[in-house]
Amino acid sequence: MSDKIYGEIPHMTALRYWAFGQMMRGFGWAAAFSVALGVIFLVIWGVSLLLPQASKEAPSPYNSQLEISAPLILTA
Repeated sequence: MSDKIYGEIPHMTALRYWAFGQMMRGFGWAAAFSVALGVIFLVIWGVSLLLPQASKEAPSPYNSQLEISAPLILTA
């Protein structure tokens, strides 16, 4: 009887490990990107806590641009 596992080919095993390594590398990059985004959002949230309350209650500077009104119709 052979000591090899049924259907196991040495170069296929190496290919599987390489593919698994590539997937783990991509997972690492995605995890690093997600953590970096989380840190950026936490910094922005931390800075917002330092701002005075009056700055959070001010009216939006875009209010005049956001108003939608019906067009003026002139009658004779």
